[in-house]
Amino acid sequence: MDITSGTRADDAERQQVADLLARHLGAGRIDLTEYDQRVARVWACATREDLQLVLSDLPNLAAERPAVSVRRGARIPIWQRIEGAAWLGVSVLSLVIWGLICLGMGRLTYPWPMWVIGPWGVALAFRALTGWESRGCHKRGLAR
Repeated sequence: MDITSGTRADDAERQQVADLLARHLGAGRIDLTEYDQRVARVWACATREDLQLVLSDLPNLAAERPAVSVRRGARIPIWQRIEGAAWLGVSVLSLVIWGLICLGMGRLTYPWPMWVIGPWGVALAFRALTGWESRGCHKRGLAR
């Protein structure tokens, strides 16, 4: 039985080191072969000290600033993007159908697509601008 000195590492710490190696791979500091070898060493490490040895010749990423800063609040939730795409698709389809009817009749007819596009668009805009739906998610810590 191998008894090592030092503090034992857990899977979460190993995963953090593997993620750091992936960032180094993305930055071009190591190649894919070396990345594979180092990740294999990471999952074989028993102690935190062994994990640090895997990263010893690489710069500390905690000191580096990310190249692009992303504002979390400006991101549109996925369900609003899906609903917006559906609204846009139905709006275009309604306008095409109305346009073809007008072309077939040879004159402009009643603009019925406004009753499809308008209320639905207003409801989507209201929900997006006020954040009405996402309030419950933020209170419970479920929004990302």
